Amino acid sequence: MLITRHIRIVLLFSALAFVAGGARADAYDDMIRAIDLDDTRTVASLLNRGFEVNSVTREGESLLMLAVKEGKPNIVRTLLAAKPRVDARNAYGETALMLAALRGHADIVEMLLAHGAEVNQSGWTPLMYAAANSHLDIARKLISRGAKVDAAAENGTTALMMAAREGHLPMVLLLMEHGADVNYRTPLGYTALEVARERGMKEVSEILVRAGAKD
Repeated sequence: MLITRHIRIVLLFSALAFVAGGARADAYDDMIRAIDLDDTRTVASLLNRGFEVNSVTREGESLLMLAVKEGKPNIVRTLLAAKPRVDARNAYGETALMLAALRGHADIVEMLLAHGAEVNQSGWTPLMYAAANSHLDIARKLISRGAKVDAAAENGTTALMMAAREGHLPMVLLLMEHGADVNYRTPLGYTALEVARERGMKEVSEILVRAGAKD
């Protein structure tokens, strides 16, 4: 099946039609396979033949997000050269930078930032995702690029709370070093200290108390 080249392509893994001067309906499968195999030559060839770099899955995940999740820096570099929407979000509100921060792909984080990826945004942020898995090098990089340490998600969660919840003491210390508010409360009244105590993170709780966290 062919569609006009002026209609935005939204492709599913089951392979919908792709148009760029008569491209085959299985072009999307070819692209996904190339990403999986880290085949930059095929990815570049498909893009040069007109494959839409902003094609997405049902979950709204772009090719860039798929490459980021699989930790394929060469593929990410190739896709970025085609100028995709770097800050596009999937159905969960996640960006490519958030996914890279969560998985600890520091090299990919650097590439995305170099291509203008947004560090601060409404809702969950890349710093919160880095804090969740204690990726210190990425957190430092994000903070150096202006990441707001006390930014809060829709439910009030901050990066410090994410780190405290998981017992990531080095991350807690890093965030406090950069001014994280140890007494910030969510709309429901939770603090990083309460979250740490509920999860049984004794060491983190003690450090927060020493830093001035109130009961």
